[in-house]
Amino acid sequence: MAAPTTFSTVPGQDDLSAVTRDLSFHPSTNPMPRVLTSEQIARFNRDGYLMPFRIFSDSEIVDLRSYFDSLLAKYLAEGKDSYSISSAHLRHGRVWDVLTNPRVVAIVSDLLGSSVIAWGSHFFCKMPRDGKIVSWHQDASYWPLTPSKAVTMWLAIDDADRGNACMRFIPGTHVLGHLTWQLSETDEANVLNQKVPEVEKYGDPVYVELKAGEASLHTDLLLHGSEANTSTRRRCGLTLRYTTGDVRAYMGWQDKGVVVAGEPPAHWGNRPRPEEL
Repeated sequence: MAAPTTFSTVPGQDDLSAVTRDLSFHPSTNPMPRVLTSEQIARFNRDGYLMPFRIFSDSEIVDLRSYFDSLLAKYLAEGKDSYSISSAHLRHGRVWDVLTNPRVVAIVSDLLGSSVIAWGSHFFCKMPRDGKIVSWHQDASYWPLTPSKAVTMWLAIDDADRGNACMRFIPGTHVLGHLTWQLSETDEANVLNQKVPEVEKYGDPVYVELKAGEASLHTDLLLHGSEANTSTRRRCGLTLRYTTGDVRAYMGWQDKGVVVAGEPPAHWGNRPRPEEL
């Protein structure tokens, strides 16, 4: 079997600058949602996020957490860190299963429409007292996708609350377009290499407190981040990324795609389930 393709989580800014991107918010316009209500879709368009959704039962998330524990142990034994399990659906069949789960796809399809591509899966795992922050940022700033129509489901593997550095959103910032950011490559405490400064002027943050098995949704232009985990509890979430079939991907990212709704677009790949768990 051929070795799996690997991808950079954060493309170089020089490479991204060569891609002409439409980084403006495109509201959801679904008049007949099946799972969400019309009010929820209007709220997503207004605030840029929705929460919470119960995706997995208590017993299901205990099983999924056990799987993640074993996967994390494997990566740590290879000298990697707790943030290294990225594009995991390309290598691990169990993650592919979560990314394509019908309960998840039904929700994101109500926002994105009849043609949906799943393309991203990344465990963001803050270990107890790990000292790492995720600075205020917009996901779209990092991604060679155009137009900007991506949605992330953040699935709580562990309980996430203010005590163990849950995610934070600043509502309504998705309609402001691509915001000015600064490089933060010298900040070893920052998981990312960018930060959006002076976010206080955009309003107060909302804390994304979720029980294990619950999830939130946010658009790729919403300002979000998280503080350092100073507690004795781990905080792990699995990000599941989706976009519409008309979106174009560059820099090889089209090969990450899995078609989860509609016919396969010619410009996206459709990755099969990996054999490795």
